[in-house]
Amino acid sequence: MNILAIDTSDRVLSVALAAETGVLCTELDAGMRHSELLMKSVDSLCAIAGIKPAQITHLACMKGPGSFTGLRIGFAAAKGMALALNIPLTAVPTLDCLAYPFSAWPALVLPAMDAKKGCFFAALYRGGQRLTDYLDASPQTLAQAITDTRLSPGERILLTGCGSELLYPRLADLYPAAFISIDPDPKRGRARELLKIARNATMPADDGNSGPVYLRKSDAELNAGKEQVSVEDGGFE
Repeated sequence: MNILAIDTSDRVLSVALAAETGVLCTELDAGMRHSELLMKSVDSLCAIAGIKPAQITHLACMKGPGSFTGLRIGFAAAKGMALALNIPLTAVPTLDCLAYPFSAWPALVLPAMDAKKGCFFAALYRGGQRLTDYLDASPQTLAQAITDTRLSPGERILLTGCGSELLYPRLADLYPAAFISIDPDPKRGRARELLKIARNATMPADDGNSGPVYLRKSDAELNAGKEQVSVEDGGFE
């Protein structure tokens, strides 16, 4: 079984391949170059593993939330390969994947991604189980969610994900910093975790008709909506 996992949910492009020769992974701070570098990374890993891309038997990618452009690139590439090779695709919610390595953490886990505009994509987990909805929320709203979810006032909180370093000081203003821990390497890609989830078959295969989960509209969509309202109100096109 040759499993390919793709994480394009944020700046870091993370691609991992599990083949008979072992697990290979590459990570690049791709910025806005995901579309340019993704398939090159896939070809490179396949070459190192001694297989052809056509020999991939299972795919995994991030479902979102995350970067609008990054998610579209990763999902489109994974879905295109899955259809071309007639193989299953597992699309994993990004926040679930961020929390996955900390399933044994004995308290709350809060994966967070910078959603801009003072908000974060986040959710709360304990023991590998998600306790809240996927949120697009301010630090104050997240603090209230923590208060509502904690088993006791002293229950610790572990922050992870690319937005955790930005969120930490804002939460520390609302909670004693002694109760908050932070992942020492929060900005890494999570293709390895995607591989583990796909291997464990804990997520159903994508039906081929779904797409990324964004939690909010992109700025382009919001601006398009404003332009449409202007036209309808007699404004400029």
